[in-house]
Amino acid sequence: MIRIVRSLIALAALVAVPLAAQDSGIAVGAKAPNAKLTTLDGKPADLAPFVGKRPTLMLFWAAWCSNCKKLEPQLTAAAKKYGAQVAFVGVAVAINQSAALARAYAAKHQLPLTSFYDGDGAAAEAYDAPATSYIVVIDKTGKVVYTGVGADQDIEAAVKKGLGS
Repeated sequence: MIRIVRSLIALAALVAVPLAAQDSGIAVGAKAPNAKLTTLDGKPADLAPFVGKRPTLMLFWAAWCSNCKKLEPQLTAAAKKYGAQVAFVGVAVAINQSAALARAYAAKHQLPLTSFYDGDGAAAEAYDAPATSYIVVIDKTGKVVYTGVGADQDIEAAVKKGLGS
C-alpha cells in the first residue's frame, strides 16, 4: 500500500495539475489520524501532539516540489499572523529526497513549519496524500476541516476554517 501511495504522489507531482480544494485525500469531516515519523534529524516522532490539541495546518512537501515552493510566501504570512493560535506542521515525503536534504532545504528557506520526515510513507498513507503540496487543516477537536493540493490554495482561508471562522 505504501508503494502505491508513493507512486501516486510521484505521478501527481509529474503531472503538476493543480487540484481544487477537497478533490482528494482524507475526507473533510474525518477524524485526523496519528502517524509515526521521524524528526528531520532522525529521532522518532509522531503527529499525536498536533491532532486535537489546537488547530493545525499540515503540508506534505518535498524540496523538489514547485507547487510547494509557490506556497511558501503564503505559509510564511499565515504563520506570522496565526502562529500563536495554529500549529504549522510539515511532512517531508521520502520520494526523491532524504531527511538530510529536507532538513537543509527547510533551514535554507526558513520554512515556518515544524517539519518531520515520512521515511516509510506512514503519514502519507494515513492522510491519503495524493501529491506533494497537499494541505490538511485540522480543527482543535481533531476533525479535518480542509484539504487541498496545488499552488493556488488560499492558505489564510484554510487556516480560518481550522479556527472556526
